[in-house]
Amino acid sequence: MELDKSRCIRYVESERERFYFHYGEGFLWEKLPVGTRVIYPPPTLPPIDNPRSAIEHAIEHPYGCEPLSALLKRGMKVTIAFDDISLSLPPMQRPDVRQLVLEVVLDKLAESGIEDIHIVGAIGLHRRMTPSEMRHIVGERVFKAFYPERLYNHDAEDRENIVHLGKTEAGEDVEINRRVIESDLVIYVNLNLTPMDGGHKSIPTGLSTYWSIRHHHNPKVLLNTSLMDVRQSEMHRSIERIDRLIHEHVRVFHIETTINNATFPWYLLYLQKAEHEHTLIDRLNFHISRSSLKLMPMSWRRAIFHATRAPYKMTSVQAGDVEEAHKETIKHLYEQQLVPVDGQCDIMVAGMPYLGPYNVNSILNPILVNALGPGYLFHLFINKPLVREGGVLIFTYPLHEDFHPVHQVPHKDFYERVLKRTRNIDEIVSYEEEFATNQRYVELYRYSYSFHGAHAPFDWYWGYRAQCYLSKIIVVKPKVKHVAQILGYETADNLVEAIEMAKDVVGSNASITYFHMPPIFLCEVR
Repeated sequence: MELDKSRCIRYVESERERFYFHYGEGFLWEKLPVGTRVIYPPPTLPPIDNPRSAIEHAIEHPYGCEPLSALLKRGMKVTIAFDDISLSLPPMQRPDVRQLVLEVVLDKLAESGIEDIHIVGAIGLHRRMTPSEMRHIVGERVFKAFYPERLYNHDAEDRENIVHLGKTEAGEDVEINRRVIESDLVIYVNLNLTPMDGGHKSIPTGLSTYWSIRHHHNPKVLLNTSLMDVRQSEMHRSIERIDRLIHEHVRVFHIETTINNATFPWYLLYLQKAEHEHTLIDRLNFHISRSSLKLMPMSWRRAIFHATRAPYKMTSVQAGDVEEAHKETIKHLYEQQLVPVDGQCDIMVAGMPYLGPYNVNSILNPILVNALGPGYLFHLFINKPLVREGGVLIFTYPLHEDFHPVHQVPHKDFYERVLKRTRNIDEIVSYEEEFATNQRYVELYRYSYSFHGAHAPFDWYWGYRAQCYLSKIIVVKPKVKHVAQILGYETADNLVEAIEMAKDVVGSNASITYFHMPPIFLCEVR
């Protein structure tokens, strides 16, 4: 289906116009200068009418390989891996598309008499999924049948169950989950939320170890990477080399899905609309929500937002060879998310929501703010950044100095011990291996629900390219201003002040673009 994307771009025509900005667990209601370009997400694609039939068709008509049923033999050892809770954002209303795929695949395996089946959450160095989080993704039927002996999280620190396959031609270590490498067939179930997901990236990041992941999660590689434009990504080149070596040792059947951008449940549907399309009821609902949230304590606001479940629906499913299937996945993803944009801007403005891939059911701590803002928001482009080199990024966020006491132990220590002392990237990198091998962090990763120690510096690296590329980053209305100073940002009490500060750098006639998300979308900048 061809979406009408002509309404995705408009220009501010009046000083009276106001726009809502995501502001963590709340909203701001702000004016923008006349002439500001506002870029909205595309309209929502209709879902597949019968997703189970579509899954059946995809696995029996795959790209670049035999149908799944032809690969199955009685007595095989099969491992199914699936993407973790970092996707989707927010989590989907039930049933999650991964549940639908798993149920169809497991029925196929049962029909073939296959009993040796393990299902592994591909968490990589992320925190372990809790039983309830895992149940939400895989569904009640799968959870009851397989958890915990045959449904579990990957463990990147279980050295007895990790295999070192060797090195790539570029000298990158390739380490992989032993169960995966000893299987007759691996089936990877993917949910593609952005172009950086899926394809060759699935196994080398989700089922590997620090010693392998470090080769593509480092400042040198990320400085030469466009996260969402794989054509310009040195990170993805490294991942491809690693994954090709893995595929020499095990047969992998990829199943990839895409979803539409129906991000908000019925009671927040006004957030799916442009402001000039709001009805009187929409405006009333928005202002009641905004005012009510202001009065609530932070713990209540976080609980409300993290309980949100998005009514996403499947828009495509494709299977087979990793590269052939992923090409089709990206086509469908672009159909929903890509907005053609003419020219870069001097000042990019965005509202930062409460949620990124690393704080599901958790806290967007200062390091994760940097990963989400200068990291992911800046990188939501194809071809070239929305903001020009030397330009300014402005985002709205309350910026608290909070860390989850279970999930983010390494992050808090990294913030206190490293970032409060230096932002020099070489000095920061010098701490990486210490955090990665710290036995306390290893134990918390394996037996509690903490991120791996290496993830704290890795999360800081995500913003490195933007920090080098931009002349200034300004955060609007931070609650704790000294946090901004530690992160290397400037602060403004309101959006008008922030824009004037930016113009001092880029000129009084600066072009301004408001990147109006969520829902997630990409700018194809020409």
